[in-house]
Amino acid sequence: MSVLCASALAFAASAVELWYDDETGRFVNLDISPKLTVLGSHAPDDPILYPERDTATGLLRLRLGLTAQLADWASSELAYEHRARYASDGAGGGITGAMLPSFSEAPYRLTQLDAEFIKGDDKYEHRHEIDRALVALHPKWGDVTIGRQAIGLGRGVLFSAVDVFSPFSPLEVDREWRHGVDAFRVEYRTSTTSSVELLGVFGESWDDSAVLARGRGYLGDVDAELIVGKRAEDAMFAGVVSTIVGNAEVHGELAAFRTPEDFPDGALFGNERWVAKAVAGASYTFDVGNGLYLLGEYHYSGFGVRDAEDLVFRYLDGDFLERFLRGDMQLLGQHGLALQLSYPFTNTVSGSLSVLQSPTDGSGIALPGFRWDFTDYASLNTHLYLPWGPKPDHGIPQSEYGLSGESVFVQLSMYF
Repeated sequence: MSVLCASALAFAASAVELWYDDETGRFVNLDISPKLTVLGSHAPDDPILYPERDTATGLLRLRLGLTAQLADWASSELAYEHRARYASDGAGGGITGAMLPSFSEAPYRLTQLDAEFIKGDDKYEHRHEIDRALVALHPKWGDVTIGRQAIGLGRGVLFSAVDVFSPFSPLEVDREWRHGVDAFRVEYRTSTTSSVELLGVFGESWDDSAVLARGRGYLGDVDAELIVGKRAEDAMFAGVVSTIVGNAEVHGELAAFRTPEDFPDGALFGNERWVAKAVAGASYTFDVGNGLYLLGEYHYSGFGVRDAEDLVFRYLDGDFLERFLRGDMQLLGQHGLALQLSYPFTNTVSGSLSVLQSPTDGSGIALPGFRWDFTDYASLNTHLYLPWGPKPDHGIPQSEYGLSGESVFVQLSMYF
């Protein structure tokens, strides 16, 4: 990790504008973004699941982003990232592993372009990867994007039924860089208020790839889209809508998946190979001081388990584990509630509170947070993870969020 720290400090004084043409407006910029994150956790008293109750993880990321405006109708992006992680014995157990970016292979890539940079051990890992490599074309009729890129779908904030390409965990505080996927996107604007889009997202095989068609448009305050196609081995059919009601934003997502394996816990209309996901939410900014933002969401996932005690056995199921790592489920259970409050105290200091709860077993977790942008180029982000609910017993989970321990998240981010 010392090698990466030295590199980050060396780059910190570098200029970011590599080239600019006054006549054409073309440019090449280099964004340099080091991040240092520390996560400390105190796990429940269950030696089977947590041989070490007190653990710590340190994560250092250095991201170099190259952005080029090639012409009025063409641009490109390249992002190269180093990430080094040091974890004490037993770190990353339970759902604490969902609080930090995964070091597992990213889904929907023809090849990972992710390799070990410095040979580590059980505690230390240092890898580097190409996370973005794309060319974007902007003809008058629409947009074409080819290469490794971030793709986010839907209107959900903490939960989503349709965000199928490397979605963030609801417990992740840092959501700045979504894993890139290898894709070909073509969007054709059929009018000033509507468009159709074809997405081809490619993995190492056809069964690891996705092909989706999306139509979207808006009428007045109503914004809607339909999605149909295949996600890995699943057929996917989905709809998304958002609108303004009074001064509040309201959104909903509904998706149905035809799966090759049975999901008896989440059978749709009694058919074990049809699984549904749904999100319903709303947000509102109250005219209090500098503006108090409130978000509420409900999420249903047929891919989750009905009873937390079944998680031990489901983790032994290769298909279930593959879906979990791919991001097919953002909940371990089937039902989730989320509430988020945020308030900017000043231009540089803000606070937030997120609460996730399982209505099935009553467990939940609160995430009070604080962000301080102490310069134009640096910020400090701190969060606490405070779970409640029945704790695991002899290696068997008794609730979804009671499985987790108390944690402290501290992150220093810099941008040059």
